[in-house]
Amino acid sequence: MKGSGFKVKKLIAASGAVFAMLAAPLAVDHFVGGVFSSAMADSHQGNKGAGGGGGAGKGAGGQKGAGKGGKGGSIEDRVFRAEPDEDSDRPDWAGVKGGKAGGGTKPPGAGTKKGDLFGDMVVLVRDENGLPILNADGLVQVIAFVYDEEGNVVPLTDAEGNLQVIPYNTEGDLLTQMVVDGTTYSVVPAEVELGRLSVGRSPEKVLDKALTDSLSKLTGEFAVVTLDSTGRLVVDGVTIDSPLENLALYEVYMSTGEIPGVTLPDGFSPASLFAAAADKTGSIIVDTVVYMNAILGIDTTKTTAYFTTYEYDRSDTWGTKTAVVLVLQDDGTYAEETVNLYDAVFNNTDWSSETVGGAEAFAQASDDYLQVLEFVHDNAVR
Repeated sequence: MKGSGFKVKKLIAASGAVFAMLAAPLAVDHFVGGVFSSAMADSHQGNKGAGGGGGAGKGAGGQKGAGKGGKGGSIEDRVFRAEPDEDSDRPDWAGVKGGKAGGGTKPPGAGTKKGDLFGDMVVLVRDENGLPILNADGLVQVIAFVYDEEGNVVPLTDAEGNLQVIPYNTEGDLLTQMVVDGTTYSVVPAEVELGRLSVGRSPEKVLDKALTDSLSKLTGEFAVVTLDSTGRLVVDGVTIDSPLENLALYEVYMSTGEIPGVTLPDGFSPASLFAAAADKTGSIIVDTVVYMNAILGIDTTKTTAYFTTYEYDRSDTWGTKTAVVLVLQDDGTYAEETVNLYDAVFNNTDWSSETVGGAEAFAQASDDYLQVLEFVHDNAVR
């Protein structure tokens, strides 16, 4: 949170959940509607403070040879020629689906588990609607990452700041090294960490119960539904803060375009539901949203149409929003103050989509809701 005039109890630190890949601006001129944009990277640089900064620059300019002492092994073991298993997260387009392993059967009443057939989820080049952009051979384009001097996984760029794609060999396997601007780099794909969003892979009955619980509150006879300062749904003054309930509400909204029986308040966005289901200290990118939608079984034709028309402007959303938090006073004590969230969280740094609608706008909105949620949570009056 660079330049903020607020001395709050705990500043937002840079998150390592997405391998510090948004720590510096990145040019993506040769990627049409790809995962990253320089604007999205700039916004993270503005609202997440100095922690983790400089990662991308070091990855692009200084990482050579074999990288940091074999740290890519675990990723390579799972991604390069990995065998899919019964717990695979592999999307349909990523190759042959794995069969069920032996060793027993599902306990009675366990229910259907979502995400059974998905393998390692890695950061890809995507179009404006979040769909993977395939290469000439019909294979997904995996963005190249390297280890910087601190051991962070950061995106590899050329001298002009353009992201790089890991080449395939003749057998269709990702290479472990590639040459950029005359320098050889050891490269790895970056896995998308879902954190507590992974609960979406639980048996369906888990989310079904969470949905029932949340709807019982939202549809009560005299229920008054509003929004709190972070954009989350509030019923009669009580915020729905359960990550599981928010994920269940997100699933039903993205599947049906509504929350049944609920008149949603002005300013509601499903991006706030997604954020409330995620790790407060994490980050949300396009891949996070797309993989979760697939795991939840949300119809991609519906989400594609939704993303096509979804627009997000940070200043319009947060410019006048406020929250009551504890602020450090000159005498060393903390006092309640009302702060402007656009200033306190985003340092008055705007963001708006470079295209009309798109998955990137939804992912950025979700991530912004997440940053606001973390800020308010860490500094809330209790």
